[in-house]
Amino acid sequence: MSPKKHPILEHTNGLSLEEVNGTINVPKGKSFWRTLLAYSGPGALVAVGYMDPGNWSTSITGGQNFQYLLMSVILLSSLVAMLLQYMAAKLGIVTRMDLAQAIRARTSKPLGIVLWILTELAIMATDIAEVIGAAIALYLLFNIPLVIAVFITVLDVFLLLLLTKVGFRKIEAIVVCLIFVILFVFIYQVALSDPNWHEVLKGFVPTNETFTNSPAIGGQTPLTGALGIIGATVMPHNLYLHSAVSQTRAVDHADEEDVANAVRFTTWDSNIQLSLAFLVNALLLIMGVAVFKTGTVKDPSFFGLYEALSNPATMSNGILMSVAKTGALSTLFAVALLASGQNSTITGTLTGQVIMEGFIHMRMPIWLRRLITRLLSVVPVLICVLLTRGSTVIEEHEALNNLMNNSQVFLAFALPFSMLPLLMMTNSRAEMGERFKNKRIIQLLGWISVIGLTYLNLIGLPSQIEGFFGDHPTTVEITTADTIAYILIIAVLALLIWTIVELHQGNKRVAEANVAAMNDEL
Repeated sequence: MSPKKHPILEHTNGLSLEEVNGTINVPKGKSFWRTLLAYSGPGALVAVGYMDPGNWSTSITGGQNFQYLLMSVILLSSLVAMLLQYMAAKLGIVTRMDLAQAIRARTSKPLGIVLWILTELAIMATDIAEVIGAAIALYLLFNIPLVIAVFITVLDVFLLLLLTKVGFRKIEAIVVCLIFVILFVFIYQVALSDPNWHEVLKGFVPTNETFTNSPAIGGQTPLTGALGIIGATVMPHNLYLHSAVSQTRAVDHADEEDVANAVRFTTWDSNIQLSLAFLVNALLLIMGVAVFKTGTVKDPSFFGLYEALSNPATMSNGILMSVAKTGALSTLFAVALLASGQNSTITGTLTGQVIMEGFIHMRMPIWLRRLITRLLSVVPVLICVLLTRGSTVIEEHEALNNLMNNSQVFLAFALPFSMLPLLMMTNSRAEMGERFKNKRIIQLLGWISVIGLTYLNLIGLPSQIEGFFGDHPTTVEITTADTIAYILIIAVLALLIWTIVELHQGNKRVAEANVAAMNDEL
């Protein structure tokens, strides 16, 4: 009798990332460090999203234009990220549902499908940045033509397929190693630049100038620079991912202390890894100030940064000039860019699987899921490359950079629809129980973060839409962009209201079911 064949697309409504859910055992009664080591890993998968290629040009350009003024924005973004990721991990561990499953269980099918499509678009937007980053890294390192390099990025599906065979713990280890490669590159470059550490520390304190609309340098103001850093730092897919991968450790849910222990060590892991991501982003901004002479980086694209690191004339001191002549600085930059892209590939694929299973209860093989997402992301990049082949080198670079920046618009749409449900559910006693629901201070900080980030994302939409019309839009194009942006803002707010109403009703049903269950026991 031949073995039963499984369909490519199958229905599922089981545990989140069922193949690895609860498969990693953790020691009981061991030392703090031994236990922390066992829980370490999921935080690294999440931290990758906070140092992906989309962060690089925003931080470096912010440093070039405004010195250390925006360092406080990187710090605040990282603290908000720690708060949100703590809630995401806690939701997964306590409820045994990832964020997508939890939202779908409390809302209607039509809303679930809408939120699924929105989140898929956000993942695809993130993937476009990864395609561009990886393709440019291959071009810079090996002189592979961009069109061919873009096609090569599709082949990372085979790398991912290989990784699925080695075990989840090894995937976590590979991701950690790649993070340290990125960290080493930027520590080395910043160390050579010998920055003014007193000014660096002063930059961590927010001032009235941090969120102002003047001065405008290179088309950027402190406000737009801050919005760019925030938009590139806090990403919606990380919340879905963390709520799923936090469940890979074996937890005895009948023992409340074991659950509390899992929440505690998962939070430690997350905060340590996000601290590394904060360090990388801070180093990127310091690079913009201290590695390059002020105002010398005219092209903030990956090409421009690579060329600037190859040019001794742009370097800020003699040591950097001598190292730049050897090509070491630019080569290390390209290596870090490639490492960042591969890391994001792994986490993006896992997140895609999580939201597909959670929102619409459908599953496909992970290699096929990756292939489809990557092919869809490759199309706009290929079109951009082919359309600019007859243009100047600078125009080609600018087109790719603009595509990467414009693709991030979808992140502004999707972020509120992951943050708000996460906060509402972790605030709920019915969902989390009395012990694990958010404390009052966490609730307060959570609402400030969610409302603040939603507001900043929405007010930044007009300028982002204007970016689709190029660097110098006409008055008519600006009016058109602003009209589109305001229509989208109204649509986002309407969808948010719909989501809030359904989540409130869903939480109410859960609370009533809990009361009924308690009465039955009595």
